[in-house]
Amino acid sequence: MVLPICKYGESVLREKAVPVAAVTDQLRALADDMVETMHASKGVGLAEQQIGRTERVCVIDIPDGCEDDDARMFNAPIKMPLKLFNPQIVSREGSQCDNEGCLSFPGIGGEIIRADLVVCSYIDEMNKSQTITAKGFLARAIQHELDHLDGVLFIDRMTAPGRLKCAAKLKKLAKSNGGVR
Repeated sequence: MVLPICKYGESVLREKAVPVAAVTDQLRALADDMVETMHASKGVGLAEQQIGRTERVCVIDIPDGCEDDDARMFNAPIKMPLKLFNPQIVSREGSQCDNEGCLSFPGIGGEIIRADLVVCSYIDEMNKSQTITAKGFLARAIQHELDHLDGVLFIDRMTAPGRLKCAAKLKKLAKSNGGVR
């Protein structure tokens, strides 16, 4: 089922996620709905806050062609879509700078600096602890979604000039969705 996506200005986007006690059938079904919603919206990631909930759950699916050859080969063992329950970044290395957008910020994007490589621990759908090491675009997506789970939005990571560039659009979007910035 495709779910409505919360937009900038809605207070839930600034809430910090609560860890799940265990992955239940209801949470597995919700993660499936989140993947369907993400695909229908042509996104690569979706966190629970973006659907109005606050459990520490996010999903990621990197389409073919989004990674350079080096990152694609490095990330090849990671099965998509990723459904991450209680994810945490264990370590970060290097840096990359690229444009980011967000399903909660239609028509708004900007350059963000993120780590180039991350190690992420999480619980999978079968309640088993997992750890993955991701590089490039996948590492960027993991950091973006885990920021959402901590109530941090990609605009918070923009440079001052970058944020100033989209200030009018942000103000308009926030006002149309409850005004919380």
